[in-house]
Parts: sequence; structure tokens; C-alpha cells
Amino acid sequence: MKLLNYTTKYFAAILLFALLIFTVIFYFQMLDEIYDSLDDGLENQKILVINRAKKDPTILHKTSFEDGYYTIHPTTYSEIRNVKDSYRDTLMYMLNEKDYEPVRLLETAFRQGDHYYKLKVITSMVEEDDLIEDLLYSILWLYIGLVVGVLLLNNWVLKRLWRPFYSLLNKLKNFNIEKEQSIDFEKTNIEEFQLLNLQVEKLLQKSIDSFKAQKQFIENASHELQTPLAISINKLELLAEKEELSPKNIALLASVLENLERMTRLNQALLLLSKIDNKQFVEEENLNIPEIINQIVYDFSDFAKHRNIEISISSQDAIQKFMNKDLAVILFTNLIKNAIVHASLNSIIRIKINEQKVSIENESETGKLDHQKLFSRFYKVNTRKNSTGLGLSIAKAIADKYGLALTYTYDRYHLFIVDFTKNSQAT
Repeated sequence: MKLLNYTTKYFAAILLFALLIFTVIFYFQMLDEIYDSLDDGLENQKILVINRAKKDPTILHKTSFEDGYYTIHPTTYSEIRNVKDSYRDTLMYMLNEKDYEPVRLLETAFRQGDHYYKLKVITSMVEEDDLIEDLLYSILWLYIGLVVGVLLLNNWVLKRLWRPFYSLLNKLKNFNIEKEQSIDFEKTNIEEFQLLNLQVEKLLQKSIDSFKAQKQFIENASHELQTPLAISINKLELLAEKEELSPKNIALLASVLENLERMTRLNQALLLLSKIDNKQFVEEENLNIPEIINQIVYDFSDFAKHRNIEISISSQDAIQKFMNKDLAVILFTNLIKNAIVHASLNSIIRIKINEQKVSIENESETGKLDHQKLFSRFYKVNTRKNSTGLGLSIAKAIADKYGLALTYTYDRYHLFIVDFTKNSQAT
């Protein structure tokens, strides 16, 4: 949820709560004012009736409301001795409405001459259910208006105020440290955004400097380590060609050469992993994955034939992926080579390409692999001297870089799947 919508949600909830409280208070205050106004009107009508009775005694015998808003009943002093003005709500049948409607009634008493009279005066009042309904609709429209006002405020005023923040977010989203690009911060007069831009600029510069230093270190390490290793191997190979060496010395020399070559492969694999982790493979293009797999299988055909292993490819889907070509080749080379190396002699490796997935299945004498450690660095299924234990780690790093799901399952056969549709963990 966006920040503006998040704040709008809380504004709407607070407004609703505040309006509910306001509505209850306003309702009772308004009701109190209505009663005060009605009671004042009834008192005024009482005075008018009493004054009129003094001038026109004939109204003293008006005992029903059929032709007016008051009634007068003769009484005795003993009955009205303790009578005070009293106001109450009641119902009266209204001819125009043909129903009973609420009225406000004033009961009082007065003296005229030597006689005493009870006086009842009525006036129509607003029905409470109508009042509540009107008030509810009024508050509802007020709430809707306020919410719409808040939305307009957020999307017009606040959006303009937060523009530097969203501009920064968008530039950070598109920032690519591999390209060593800089960010042009939008000018703003808001102190907090100025501070944010300053701190982000410092962090980015520090990250870029660290990336450059790490990249330089990897390049230097690659050169400084590979060169002496290559020289040492060449000199030892020349030494091995000399005839005066005894078989024992030749065996020792061969062991040293084998370990140096393994160190060379290990160094290359670790440097490759470092480059992948540091995202130093910038160049990308739209690749035809089945075409790359077919080429890799062709390159390994002699090796597979030497082990009397058949590689079967069935392709029912055209998979296109925008990625670095070298990394794509390394990914499937490691998986296919791993299948050939660990497959049983005289077996078949099946590669299937369908439903945007590439599956590589092989039979092996080893049982189910530990999927918790399978993609860890230096994990080895056996003690093969030529293995660095980094092939699957490199494949997993490449898959993660491009959001591919590299998974492993076992059901009589070892099955590795590269899923181009989603990103998930190995199972």
C-alpha cells in the first residue's frame, strides 16, 4: 500500500470515529434546543390563552382539541393547589397525516375570578425517527465529503509535497551500481527531504567506492593468482618431460601438478562466484535457452560417449530469457556436466524443455542427495579429486541472480529443474 493511501486509511478511520462521537453529542444538544424552543413557545401560548380568557370567557368551556390547540377544564383549588407547569411528550391523532403523531404538551392551571381551571396546550414537534434519519444522512454526506476532501488533499497537495521523496524512490529503484551511475536529486525546500537526499548520496557514494574496490580486488586476485599458478604448472610439466627423473619422482611431480591444477580450477570458480555476487556481469541479451542447451550437449557429446552415456533432449517449448550469455552457458554447463560425471555407466540422461522449465534427469549409483547442503559451497557427494564442490553453488547463484527457481528432487532418478516462471527455494 502506498504511503498516501496508508495515511488516507487512518484519516478515514479517525474521521469516522470523531463524527460518530460528534453525531451523538450533536443529536442530544439539538434535541435539547428543540425542547427548549417548544417549551418557550408553549409558555407563550399559555399566556396568550389566559389573557384571551379574560377578554372572552366563552373559551373557558373549550374542553377538546378538535378545533384548537388548547383545552380548558374547570377544577377546584384543592386539585390544583400543588400543580406546576409540566411539559411532556405524547401522541395525538392528526387528520392530515391520518396517524398518531408526536406532540409536546404543557399542563398548567390558572385562576380567573373565583374559579380555577386546568389548561392544556399542545404544539407539534419533529418526530425523533425522522430527526435521526435526517441527521444520519447529513452526517453520512458530511463524512463522504470529508473523505473525498482528504483524498483530493492527498493526491494534490500532499503528493506535490512528497514529490521529492517519490522521485528519490524511483531513482533508487532504477539505480544500478554495476554501471557506476550517479543520482540527480530533486531540489526541495523541505528540510527533512534535504537531509534524506544528503544521507542517501553519502551511502550511495560509499557503496560505489566499496564496489569499485572489491571489483578491483577481484581483478587483481584473478591476475596475481592465475599467473604464478600457470607458470608453476608449465615449469613442472617441463620438469616432468626430463628423462632423468625416477618413476617415484614422476609420481610425486604428477601429484603436485594435479593439486596445482585443482587449485587453479578452485580459484577460477571462487572468482566467478565473487563476480556473480557482485553483479559484475552487466551485458545482457535475449537468449534462446534451448539453442544454448543443444550447443552444450554437442560440446559434451564426446565426453558422454567416452562414458557410454546417451543424452536425450526433448524440446516442446521455446524459452526466451534476458540474461548474460556467459552466465547462461555456465548455468547449464554445470548442471549437464554434473549429470554426466555422476551418471551411471551405460545410462541415459534425459533433458526435457517444456512449460517454461528445463529438467535434467540422470540415474546414479548414489542415493538421494542432502537438499539442505546441495547448493552450499564445497559440498561434495563423493571424494572425487577433480571436483571443487562449487559447480552447483555457481549454478544456484546464477539462478538466484535472474529470479529462476533451481530445485532438486529424487525418485529413483536425480532430477534438477530450472523453472523460468517463478523463484523458489530448493526442495
